[in-house]
Amino acid sequence: MAKLKSGFPGERAIVLPATVIQEFREEALGKLLYITDIGFYPKAGYHFRERRASEVLQYIIMYCVDGEGWIEIAGNKQRISTAEVVILPKGVVHSYGSNPKNPWSIYWIHFDGNMAPYFCEGLEKPLLINIEKDSRIEDRLELFEDIFSILKNGYSKINLDYSVTVLFHFLGSLKFINAFRSSLSDRQSKKDIIEDAIHFMRENIQRQIKLEEIAQYTNYSVSHFSILFRDKTGYSPLNYFNQLRIQAACHHLDFTDLNINQIAMMTGFEDQFYFSRLFSKTMGCSPTSYRKRVKG
Repeated sequence: MAKLKSGFPGERAIVLPATVIQEFREEALGKLLYITDIGFYPKAGYHFRERRASEVLQYIIMYCVDGEGWIEIAGNKQRISTAEVVILPKGVVHSYGSNPKNPWSIYWIHFDGNMAPYFCEGLEKPLLINIEKDSRIEDRLELFEDIFSILKNGYSKINLDYSVTVLFHFLGSLKFINAFRSSLSDRQSKKDIIEDAIHFMRENIQRQIKLEEIAQYTNYSVSHFSILFRDKTGYSPLNYFNQLRIQAACHHLDFTDLNINQIAMMTGFEDQFYFSRLFSKTMGCSPTSYRKRVKG
């Protein structure tokens, strides 16, 4: 069986230079927390890594947003699947791999610092992040994107300080997950069934979902839910979901330099050509032409 460390279609990764890391570790903020590597592997078939204790120089957070795989820490093997997150401890033998039949899509960050053990505590086993009315999965992934984007712009002290400040928030959203959720729910008014369904769609924008999943989330039958949704929005649920995915793709085209394949993967399209066809049908032009448009 093939075993790959990287090289997956649509992948993104940043590895900070050792000299930059060493210098930042001496700073007040860097002593508390710092990042060495960060990335996103979509549909990472045959992904596999194995590290001896001497090679595990940082803590590694792995956030699976689609598919499944496994992790093995100090001889204890555990399955990790969609909506689960885990932190691999520093200095402990580990290995992990994607399920080739249902490959995972994972966000990952290598980090360390005096505060790293504090955030790792309690997350050595996979934590399931259920999609609920106040789950805030989209908000959390925006924090990841914030970290990635600022580091992609360079390693100035301001960029490094900001990335770590956001990392504190990202890790805090997991360690104090109930507080992270309630901080939003207290500000929200009551939602109706259709708004709940749209929330579910937005929280799953990075993967393909079935109509049955959306209906189940709302506790309605597929037929009844579909009628209610069309009456309220004028669209079928899956048509509306595709519109949300194209909307997200437009955001990436407008505000990032990600290539078309990466954007397709991030919005749940495994087939770049199908993504381009649907985008053109929805927006009236190809993703490439849309990016070249003068807007505003």
